[in-house]
Amino acid sequence: MTTEFVNQLISQMTLEEKIDQLIQLAAPFFEGSSSNGQITGPMESLGITSQSIQNAGSVLGLAGAQEVIAVQEAHLKNNRLGIPLLMMADIVHGFRTIFPVPLAIGCSWDVELAEVSAGIAAKEAAVSGLHVTFAPMADLVRDPRWGRVMESTGEDPYLNSLFARAFVRGFQGDDLANDPHRLAACVKHFAAYGLAEGGRDYNTVDLSERQLREYYLPAYKAALDEGCEMVMTSFNTVDGIPATGNRRLMRDLLRDEWGFNGVLISDWGAVKELIAHGVAEDEKEAAYLAMQAGVDIEMMTPGYVHHLSGLVQEGRVDEQMINEAVARILTLKEKLGLFEHPMRGADPAAEKEIIFSDEHRKASRELATKSCVLLKNEGILPLKSEQRIALIGPFAGNGDILGPWSWTGSQEDAIRLDQALRDVYGDQQVCCAEGSGIDSISEDQVQEALAAAAQADVVVLALGEDSEMSGEAGCRADIRLPQAQLELIARLRPLGKPMVAVLFNGRPLDLHGVYDQVDAVLEAWFPGSEGGAAIADLLTGRSNPSGKLAMSFPYHTGQIPVYYNHFNTGRPQGAPDAQVKYVSQYLDIPNEPLLPFGYGLSYTCYSYGPPVLSSETMTARESIQITVEVTNTGLVSGEEIVQLYVRDHIGEVVRPVKELKDFRKVRLAPGERKLVAFTLTEEQLRYHHADLQYISDAGKFTVYTGSSSQDVQGAEFRLV
Repeated sequence: MTTEFVNQLISQMTLEEKIDQLIQLAAPFFEGSSSNGQITGPMESLGITSQSIQNAGSVLGLAGAQEVIAVQEAHLKNNRLGIPLLMMADIVHGFRTIFPVPLAIGCSWDVELAEVSAGIAAKEAAVSGLHVTFAPMADLVRDPRWGRVMESTGEDPYLNSLFARAFVRGFQGDDLANDPHRLAACVKHFAAYGLAEGGRDYNTVDLSERQLREYYLPAYKAALDEGCEMVMTSFNTVDGIPATGNRRLMRDLLRDEWGFNGVLISDWGAVKELIAHGVAEDEKEAAYLAMQAGVDIEMMTPGYVHHLSGLVQEGRVDEQMINEAVARILTLKEKLGLFEHPMRGADPAAEKEIIFSDEHRKASRELATKSCVLLKNEGILPLKSEQRIALIGPFAGNGDILGPWSWTGSQEDAIRLDQALRDVYGDQQVCCAEGSGIDSISEDQVQEALAAAAQADVVVLALGEDSEMSGEAGCRADIRLPQAQLELIARLRPLGKPMVAVLFNGRPLDLHGVYDQVDAVLEAWFPGSEGGAAIADLLTGRSNPSGKLAMSFPYHTGQIPVYYNHFNTGRPQGAPDAQVKYVSQYLDIPNEPLLPFGYGLSYTCYSYGPPVLSSETMTARESIQITVEVTNTGLVSGEEIVQLYVRDHIGEVVRPVKELKDFRKVRLAPGERKLVAFTLTEEQLRYHHADLQYISDAGKFTVYTGSSSQDVQGAEFRLV
């Protein structure tokens, strides 16, 4: 099939049939869905006719091979031209086998394993009948109050870009048409949703175009360069205009400048929300703005169905614009092979064999192990085989460790921490007590916890947020652990027992009352289906922690946004000639985060030599080689993530104090040393100038190597 086939099909469609292709409705709207009888009220409230449903282009949130087959078969019987439906859903960090949340995956710094995880998610979803996933989320995040930071891979544009590419490769593979075990990917949320004001969902975003291009666009562009088939609009404004109706952002930049010719879909209800934003007077005007901006699919609002035909008749919308949108949708269906194989990968027998297989669970466990970050360890970890352990806290036996966007996962099948520790130590050495709820505590719970701790050699505290406290609409102004859990720590502390805190959460936290009260802290995030087993491996030393933070942990919420690649300011704190008071600082807290980007401990120690440069000058044609000697000075093998940063000292536009440019993962046995090599090119020194040219400036640079964005050594060179 070719473009000629798509054009021929469009030529046979009525205007109404074309417009219906542009709507996306939830699964209950469709005949064959198990919940079809529940949609009468919503269907009437949206004013969607049965005729429009018969001609609709795509389905939201339907999964399960048998049900997908039933819906597709019923649809093809009713659709005049036999145009199949696209089945779409949010498969963000796993389908049935749940992997760690994306922020945790970012902390693995393992792009290869991230690609594997997306491939497994695609395979499980595809045999269940899905065609498209609304992932990856490539939003740069700097405010942990925003619940959706868990969906991003962090605060750095370079690292985010690598992961965006990896996820797209994993979801889509090399041959989408001929590989029924892959999904089309949809990068979101375009654009800059991670900068939502105050860390509050659906809120305003205000930034310069230079900042947009420098920090917030690169990861989206990386996903598209990797061949991502779809883009989803964001809920926020960009330069005062909501993204879903932002022609300059969508038509001029995305389509014309970047050359994207795939499908652009609104987020849920975002077209109608143009009214609430105050740029559209009514539904008709909202539909007009979205179409002018180039939105091909309207998700779960009826503006296109109700008003596009009239807008064409009035001459305000050119029917050719609708034809182009329909062509993009039909082209994706053709690329997925749906015209020849409308059921595509949907296979009830394969579901039973493939989904949640041992192979997939093994990969989930490996990625969970690499995603956990050891934040503190005063010699208490790894636990010893003879120790008696009191496992205390609301997550001791809690299956709510999958995290948001794991709607097809099973908390019942998740490996809990109590189960995993008992598998290692046996029932006699592990005593469990809830201690508190997520946000409540009783004296009976405390007394049970105190009794368990009194008989133990070490206390392991399983603490955190439940999955509803982060993710979409999970924004929090106070990002400390709930007070009940802080009280639990305070009540246990006087026993004098060594204490380890294991944290389950979807965002960086303000760790006051935790970090300063316990002897070790392991950040587990929401680790997925095999989370308990992975954590037990780390606590007991079967695995050595290797994760590094992809997002800074604030010292206090008042610092937010706090991130490593900030500007220096004209009165930087700590400068040689700095005054005591009149510098850029807080009077009551440090400027620096509690734990910086790139930070993460191990059960061994690494020493770094200074970076050695092949030359003190660089030209546009001649790169510089940087080598650094890294030695494992500890007693166990480990994997270290060696990081390379650069500072541009004098630019036309102020440059950050450091920017990540590369990293290497190196495995070292005790006493082993390796020379780690990097190549730095002039292209890596470019940035967007005031006129938005993407070029470099001649002058002084410092290259840094080390184990985190703070723990580095530097050497200077000049670009000539």
